[in-house]
Amino acid sequence: MDTFQIINWIAFLVVTIYAIYLFARVIATRMSYIKLGRKSEFDGEIKLRLKRVGKIVFGQSKLLKDKKSGTIHVMMFYGFILVQFGAIDMFIKGLSPGNHLPFGSLYPGFVFFQELVTLMILVAVFWAFYRRYMEKLVRLKRGFKAGLVLIFIGTLMLSVLAGNGMLMLWEERAVTWTEPVASLIATAFSFLSPETAMVLFFVAWWVHTLTLLTFLVYVPQSKHFHLIAAPINVFLSKKVPGKLEKIDFEMDAEDEEEEISFGVGKIEDFSQYQMIDFYACVECGRCTDVCPAAGTGKMLSPMDIMIKLRDHLTEKGAAVTGNSPWVPSYAFSNSTGNMASSEGEAAATIQNMSLAGDVITAEELSACTTCRNCEDACPVNNEHVGTIIDLRRYLVMTEGKMDSEIQRAVQNIERQGNPWGLSKKDRVKWREEDETVYIPTVKELKKEDKEFEYLFWVSSMGAYDSRSQKIALAFAKLMNRAGVSFAILGNTEANSGDTARRIGNEFLFQEIAEKNIKQFNKYNVKKIVTIDPHAYNIFKNEYPDFDFEAEVYHHTQLLYDLIMEGKLQPTGQINERLTYHDSCYLGRYNGVYDPPREILKSIPGLELVEMVRTRENGMCCGAGGGLMWTEETTGNRINVARTEQALQVNPSMISTGCPYCLTMISDGTKAKEVDEDIGTLDVAEILAISVFAEEEEKTA
Repeated sequence: MDTFQIINWIAFLVVTIYAIYLFARVIATRMSYIKLGRKSEFDGEIKLRLKRVGKIVFGQSKLLKDKKSGTIHVMMFYGFILVQFGAIDMFIKGLSPGNHLPFGSLYPGFVFFQELVTLMILVAVFWAFYRRYMEKLVRLKRGFKAGLVLIFIGTLMLSVLAGNGMLMLWEERAVTWTEPVASLIATAFSFLSPETAMVLFFVAWWVHTLTLLTFLVYVPQSKHFHLIAAPINVFLSKKVPGKLEKIDFEMDAEDEEEEISFGVGKIEDFSQYQMIDFYACVECGRCTDVCPAAGTGKMLSPMDIMIKLRDHLTEKGAAVTGNSPWVPSYAFSNSTGNMASSEGEAAATIQNMSLAGDVITAEELSACTTCRNCEDACPVNNEHVGTIIDLRRYLVMTEGKMDSEIQRAVQNIERQGNPWGLSKKDRVKWREEDETVYIPTVKELKKEDKEFEYLFWVSSMGAYDSRSQKIALAFAKLMNRAGVSFAILGNTEANSGDTARRIGNEFLFQEIAEKNIKQFNKYNVKKIVTIDPHAYNIFKNEYPDFDFEAEVYHHTQLLYDLIMEGKLQPTGQINERLTYHDSCYLGRYNGVYDPPREILKSIPGLELVEMVRTRENGMCCGAGGGLMWTEETTGNRINVARTEQALQVNPSMISTGCPYCLTMISDGTKAKEVDEDIGTLDVAEILAISVFAEEEEKTA
């Protein structure tokens, strides 16, 4: 080994060991910050989680929802994995000239494949550059840091190709089909002497080596930390999407001595799993791009919330642990954001900052409809909604801050069991709207010594809202026709607790849940069916945390089953062009997309057309998260924006499977002054028109 090779080896080992040390130090630092959070319990479900990683991480399923960006990412993702073998081969060529990976007769094919992969990555780099800086997608940030990774990757690929071209000249090898790009480069620079080619090879080799090691150190200090955090985040994400964590209000003597606080008021109040979300954020803007609040001019960006929380965790983590968030200091001393230092900023100031107010404004938190479109769009499974609600809990239960309109609705729920404050004794009066429909209460059946199969949870909307009462009556009438045994709680039915929980009043929710569960147990409820997707979701997914489990059905699921069993036969023609709006709590929360559509398809004459934003990407109506009870004062109205999307497909009828959605869409058609031309009906109402068409004709 000559002197040059020895020096080359020593230099390589020094910079490599130093880079690995810096990388390990940054990872350890970020872990020390995450450990400031509450410990999270792991529920197992290894197979389910590995399947999710396979689908989302390796299948790139969420990224491919945007075909162009998804294709670019797939090219980079798999290209970067495959090209690592080429990087190893490159290192061997520089450290041991004349040698390469020991693939024998397969080596020429390997080299050819590596060149194809390298070219593919370069195409992806230029395409990504065009999308960000030329096409200027609104959701993508434009700046030096935003494009730095493209510079890194582009430099790595070009240095490999240039190095291989110079190696051919140095070794005086003939051009070959197995190295088409390197051969082209070698031909273009054939005038160079072998000695000059050798020097240029090592220039390219060192450019490649230093770029790769710099990239290694840069990744965990930037948004590209998602390369490490994202697979972990996907693996650890909630088994049940959108499910909220239960707060334990029982405190021991030691807790009582400390300041009582509920929800998340400090960054360390988040769980460690939630903190991984912050570092997994890609800053791709997909969440904000689909957010109904952001899209209608509200002060909310799910991406910005994640970035603010990440940067605050980094700053506070540095202040609390004393571990600098960036290395080496001389390279990142003037950096901000994820690579920010807390130097010069008093640690006490950082530690006393309130997340809800100082870091994230109350206006941002109150704008969220909890629709989970952000979570569905997020390629790394960040769970924005749970984070927002944890911050709401702090504002509501610890600081006592709540929008006055929502506060009024919550107080009415607490006193009368409904958001309008109407009398509990009037809850069963909706039956009087059509006394030909048999709708027994559980007490009435008990007196007759009869049992029921389904408890029909009417919900406050179905019981009190005049428009929603028609949905409840249509559904009850259909159950009568199908011979389904059911009962309602009547005046003893209260509220599901969804509104209270989503606006942040966890204490009231738990009181409501406890009372409801007592009622369910009293009447031995085993099956629940409801027209309210919010109640459906909370009974199915969140009541089990309070020791209650039952079979829970949305009314469209039951109606679909009854049609399939032949117990309901939609025979009447409905000659309408109809589009269906997906309820967030039925669709994205529970994956129920097909039953309502199959019901509508079974109706003769009905033409079902889909909006541009439909199913998983359907836009929220604006009623979720307690916002049904408030007036929008900023930007455009969400329900009007959604109605405009429906009108784009020229329907004569708009259908929903949720009384909240129906109210919002109906208001939207009125705002657009098309309510006289376009009908708005629940799936059950439309089915009832078809099923009872002959009877209606006879009585007409």
